[in-house]
Amino acid sequence: MKRTWLITGVSSGFGYEMTRLLLERGDTVVGTVRKKDKVQALIGAYPDTFDCRILDVTDVPAVHRTVKEAFEAHGKIDVVVSNAGYGLFGAAEELSDEEIDEIVATDLVGAIQVIRSSLPRLRRQGGGRILQVSSYGGQVAYPANSMYHACKFGIEGFCESVAQEVAEFGIGMTIVEPGGARTEFRYGSAKVAALMPEYEHVHGFLEMLDQNKGLAPGDPVRMAQRMIESVDVTPAPLRMVLGSQALKATIARLEERLADYKTQTALAASTDIPNE
Repeated sequence: MKRTWLITGVSSGFGYEMTRLLLERGDTVVGTVRKKDKVQALIGAYPDTFDCRILDVTDVPAVHRTVKEAFEAHGKIDVVVSNAGYGLFGAAEELSDEEIDEIVATDLVGAIQVIRSSLPRLRRQGGGRILQVSSYGGQVAYPANSMYHACKFGIEGFCESVAQEVAEFGIGMTIVEPGGARTEFRYGSAKVAALMPEYEHVHGFLEMLDQNKGLAPGDPVRMAQRMIESVDVTPAPLRMVLGSQALKATIARLEERLADYKTQTALAASTDIPNE
């Protein structure tokens, strides 16, 4: 079945790979980019099915306008993929106010507004599917990545709540949690704060960002394919982890968290008002 997709951030990474795969199989994609130079080949190859639009998701009025125009132009959008985002590395003290504001506006607020703007239209058309590209970093936190984790933990809470609000309208929500992949997220778009020698002990991420020190294990094409395939699964899976290392780390961290909570039974009960 052919579908129409709205995908943010299609100039590279998962967004690009999803768009390419979908266009190759005959689907229609409304894809947003900040600049069209990296998708000129797709624009030329698929003039009838690739609707490329300029959008910076930090511009909230532009988000609302672009989503509105996409639904109006195509009549129906079957799948909305909130994908635009980037990584910011550095200890909390190393980050500038501007860097913090920018990543929150992009990775958290921008994603929220894309979804919010889509909801009334998906509801009125009788349903649809939303994919929010998060990260296993929405469950597992590492040093020197605090603001990225803040955004991903935040968007996961938002999506888990919204999924319950809109299920009765036939709108499914899937939070995608990829592990490390060979995309520009790691090897191009990632931003690094002005590093301080005092925090050298948490600067191990510099090796992760260096392609000469080894590549990430995740295949972005296979990950994009799994995201596409998830739309055919009913009911929509709330979470989908991509990458064996990511799944292993997520399970380990959740087990640690659960074990810690289980030690707090008496403490938690000690704050209850006694039965009268």
